Amino acid sequence: MTLFTIGFTQSTAEDFFGRLEGAGVRRLIDVRLSNTSQLAGFAKTPDLAFFARRVAGLDYVHAPDLAPDEALFDAFKKKKSLSWADFSRRFLDLMADRHVEREYDPGLFEAGCLLCSEHEAHHCHRALVAGYLNDAWGGGLTVRHL
Repeated sequence: MTLFTIGFTQSTAEDFFGRLEGAGVRRLIDVRLSNTSQLAGFAKTPDLAFFARRVAGLDYVHAPDLAPDEALFDAFKKKKSLSWADFSRRFLDLMADRHVEREYDPGLFEAGCLLCSEHEAHHCHRALVAGYLNDAWGGGLTVRHL
């Protein structure tokens, strides 16, 4: 099963939705804790759900339990008091504490795409979510960052 990830920053709406359509994504899974920021442009709720459906024919799901909690996010992004390694470890512990692998049916992720704001996936929690679910479900996920 292929699971995609995408970030919306540094992207126009045309490029963003074009990448999703070109990859064959069927469901956009928003893994941001807060998805209403004015800074998000076309990717703020409820606009994103509308655009996903209307522009690209995608289902939209907001999954905030696949995001870091506010304290962890702030420590890493705003206060810069955590390294990527420390953030990753704490975030993966949080995913385990939440038992997200039991809370979601793997079928939800078939041709799904984890959405966050970060342009690159290498230091974004969406890559950690994909890896965590792949490990928890015994492998079989192919992760492709768009």
